[in-house]
Amino acid sequence: MGIAADVAIIVTAGFLGGIVAQRLRQPLILGYIAAGIVLGPVTGGVLIYDPHDIELLAEIGVALLLFALGIEFSLKELRPVRSVALLGTSIQILLTVGVAAGVGLGLGWPWTDAVWFGGCVSLSSTMVILKTLQSQGRLGTLSSRVMIGMLLVQDLAVVPLLILLPKLTDLRSGMPDLGWALVRSAVFLALMIVVGTRVIPWLMRRVSRWNSRELFLLTVAGIVLSESDHAHQALSDIIPCPCSR
Repeated sequence: MGIAADVAIIVTAGFLGGIVAQRLRQPLILGYIAAGIVLGPVTGGVLIYDPHDIELLAEIGVALLLFALGIEFSLKELRPVRSVALLGTSIQILLTVGVAAGVGLGLGWPWTDAVWFGGCVSLSSTMVILKTLQSQGRLGTLSSRVMIGMLLVQDLAVVPLLILLPKLTDLRSGMPDLGWALVRSAVFLALMIVVGTRVIPWLMRRVSRWNSRELFLLTVAGIVLSESDHAHQALSDIIPCPCSR
């Protein structure tokens, strides 16, 4: 057995998981995730010859999925909901951490483990939620923009959580690291916004004039490409059209 057999097994398991999810009136991606759990190393994974190669393929698949989903919305659409996203996500994270930590303490866990548990369950999977919104045809609605804004804030909250949680027993020593990490994150985010809204659209206009599909595909740049007028051209080049299926 090799990677071809592994892919065949995974596709078959995903197909079966998707059927079960559809029968239960759940998003198909939940069926895919359940199939991956069944085949994964946690449950034995005896059918998969090389899990490492599958992980590499999965990372590529996730990148392409997030790219396709990122095309569907623009950062400009999130501006009206930024206040709701910032305030609402902050409250959601604090409440979730508090409730989950309380449950952990009630089960007799050490307080550090309880807070770790709260931090883990306070964050959502951006990919899963975006795919669910897309499958339900809700991308572009006001509720979806609020959810996407909250997801982005959650992604940013990962930085301080990963710094503070390992140092729960000595928070004072972790504050300098947190401050420096926040500065670097802010600089990186500002740089990505400038590049995504200014540099990349200019570059895409120049490349598109050369009428080279290969160069165009090599130039595309993920979610920030949605700020370019050529976003849907890139998406149509990557995703096969219905007539070719």
